[in-house]
Amino acid sequence: MALDVIGAGLGRTGTLSLKLALEKIGFAKCYHMREVFEHPQHIEDWAKAHRGERVDWEQLFAGYRATVDWPACNFWRELTEFYPHAKVILSVRDSERWFESIQATIYPATLRALESEDSANVHWAQWADELIWQGMFGGRLNDKQHVIDVFERHTETVRATIPAERLLVYQASEGWQPLCEFLGVAAPDEPFPKVNTTAEFQRGRPR
Repeated sequence: MALDVIGAGLGRTGTLSLKLALEKIGFAKCYHMREVFEHPQHIEDWAKAHRGERVDWEQLFAGYRATVDWPACNFWRELTEFYPHAKVILSVRDSERWFESIQATIYPATLRALESEDSANVHWAQWADELIWQGMFGGRLNDKQHVIDVFERHTETVRATIPAERLLVYQASEGWQPLCEFLGVAAPDEPFPKVNTTAEFQRGRPR
């Protein structure tokens, strides 16, 4: 099984809602950061990718038809080259609201995990810090303009690199229609999933 959909959007751009939506319309399973929690053995594969070492993508994504969120979005170039027929979804949102969201959810969660007494939590947090907060943002999470600039450059680079016919720039608030039209499937007769809001995250549901 090869990936049919590659999500290039960064975390906190509605990626968990998008994962559930993709699985609902037939692109199951969809790889998301949640998969790393369920399969901690994947951490080393992602660490190898971050170091520029060879990764067996087919083995890592065995059983998956799509991917969204971190860590895979960091490797959108490699994945779009390895799966040349896969379509690309760039999930986006207002950059100010995105910055506020990461500051209220996943970034402090990583910092707390780094201080955990649970070695598994610490191992995950060290990996996430190296891959995301240090690797993508240079550890400058207190520099709002820098973080927003990185986010906006990422969006611009994906848009400039992926051919228009292969790319959907998408906000979860747009619902089923543009997503289903892009993927050539029928829209379900049910509400589009809306999950993992900041309030839900802070209450400990889902991440």
